[in-house]
Amino acid sequence: MADIEEIVDNFSVLDDWDDRYRYLLELGRDLPPLAEAAHSDANKVQGCASQVWLETKVNPDGAGGQVLIFAGDSDAHLVRGLIAILFAIYSGKGAKKILATDALALFDKMGLREHLTPQRSNGFRAMVERIRADARAALAVATV
Repeated sequence: MADIEEIVDNFSVLDDWDDRYRYLLELGRDLPPLAEAAHSDANKVQGCASQVWLETKVNPDGAGGQVLIFAGDSDAHLVRGLIAILFAIYSGKGAKKILATDALALFDKMGLREHLTPQRSNGFRAMVERIRADARAALAVATV
């Protein structure tokens, strides 16, 4: 899976929305499959027009704190691409770094917000908030 710097660079050279759209679809196709058991109500993200599931695994990382690993899926191809972008930003990162990273600013930097429907943008924000909530929960458990 591509890292976020590579994705941002690729978006910066794609001037045409159709090219960016195809790239988003490609990112979604490259998203590893989510286990069928993870397509559960507990993993379902509320606030998305499409069905979206995010599974979070928290791994201790010694002095570095909790590291969150994400897996996900959607019934919409474009949304799978948005999930891939979120995972490039957040998956494998520590909870504190997740909370300090502004995915919405990167989303704007890539010129995505202006081309997505308000429903898709709201769904993206719902996914970001779910990831941030999981990071906050991991920090709370780590301090207990």
